[in-house]
Amino acid sequence: MSASNGRIGLPITAAAPGSLSRRDLFQRMAGGFYGSALAALLLDESGVRPALASGAPLLDLRARPTHMPARAKSVIHLFMNGGPSQMDLFDPKVELDKNHGKSYFEKIAGEVENPQAAGALMKSPFQFAQHGKCGAWVSDALPHLTRHVDDLAFIRSLYTTNLTHEPALYLIQSGRMNPGSPSLGAWVVYALGSENRNLPAYVVLDDPQGLPINGVQNWTSGLLPPQFQGTRFRSTGMPVLSLKPETEQPEETFTLERELVARLDHIHQRARPLYPQLEARMESYRLAARMQLQATDALDLAQESPATLERYGIGKGASDSYGRRCLMARRLVERGVRFVQLYIRGQIWDHHGGLLDGVRSCAAQTDQPIAALLQDLKERGLLDETLVVWGGEFGRLPIAQMAADKDERKAGRDHNKNAMCGWMAGGGVRGGVTFGETDEIGLAAAKDRVSVPDWHATILHLLGLRHDRVVYDSHGLPEKLTGQEPARVIREILA
Repeated sequence: MSASNGRIGLPITAAAPGSLSRRDLFQRMAGGFYGSALAALLLDESGVRPALASGAPLLDLRARPTHMPARAKSVIHLFMNGGPSQMDLFDPKVELDKNHGKSYFEKIAGEVENPQAAGALMKSPFQFAQHGKCGAWVSDALPHLTRHVDDLAFIRSLYTTNLTHEPALYLIQSGRMNPGSPSLGAWVVYALGSENRNLPAYVVLDDPQGLPINGVQNWTSGLLPPQFQGTRFRSTGMPVLSLKPETEQPEETFTLERELVARLDHIHQRARPLYPQLEARMESYRLAARMQLQATDALDLAQESPATLERYGIGKGASDSYGRRCLMARRLVERGVRFVQLYIRGQIWDHHGGLLDGVRSCAAQTDQPIAALLQDLKERGLLDETLVVWGGEFGRLPIAQMAADKDERKAGRDHNKNAMCGWMAGGGVRGGVTFGETDEIGLAAAKDRVSVPDWHATILHLLGLRHDRVVYDSHGLPEKLTGQEPARVIREILA
């Protein structure tokens, strides 16, 4: 009979003290093989290995060198959840006006997500005009943005590969159509680090009225270490919950407490070297302590003049919430935050019905704040180093989507993966440019087509990064934002 010696699976035998029996030898060898295999698996899971061409370590947020001179230091991503209609905002189509009401469904049946509600070709209910020195076409749905077209580069030939919201959202945010992959902001911070140790490098300003479709997966770090994920700031009240201590303490007591917790954390971490999540959590606590003053100051809009608040539409009802977040975005990039992302609740640009009123409602919420943001950045000398990006996950079809009663006044547009429009401004972008074309009815990108990987590659390029060198080694596979398919930088829109 043998008794346990405290090691799982290793019984004590009758061998002489200090010697190993033949059975002991093979049992311990087997245990060693299992242990080696387990250690290798844990190391592989930890992802702790060099991944950038620069050799920068993965687990810190210090600013890193770029691959080439950067034109932009920060990004403000204005994400329009739901899929804005390109032919109702930036891409007028004479043929739609001419052929309004003509049947077209049979020619595009395979591209329609809701064929039971498909109607005829539908002209835009909005009026278009050319604006600025560049003569860019913009509809009267966006009167404030028209004053800034000479700073914008419109991309009319964007397209994606899925016409359903969830996978299309994952693709535009992370380069993959499935959940769990790192978001664009996470890749940027992973590659570049942070220029402000007292604020998160990647901040998300989501809508207080509700999360967007796919929720927090839109700003996840995925397979990257967790410190690269987006940090949500609230646009009303305290920016981060529990930022202030519940009870006031003398500064000396507070400092001693933090030092003790830090020592205990490091003792705990030394015993668990294969878990990068521990370092991420410890850094989040350290950052929270540093943020107690910085975050509150950064988002304190009371420091802004009444004229500035009015310019952003703050206090005006429809534009108040988005105006607050646009102004916060300016204050954050002003303080060195690398990537700021603005969301609106649900998918408000998803107009399957009520197109006219729906687009007007979205514009009332976002148009004035976005125009104010562009003007504010420009006046402060920040637009040259801040890349502003606008767009959704896909576009809309040129045919109507009809309600059961076939009332044209209630008509909308279905999803369209083959054509969408977006724009960029600042940060090395050549203003007053319209790049690419769709076909005569706006159904598909036809000239100078721009894929989602192309769009991602261009953003990284403006930040001084080569998309093919921003790589993370996961289980022996080189993962990239732009995936394995070819991607090109849209050099035609660069200054």
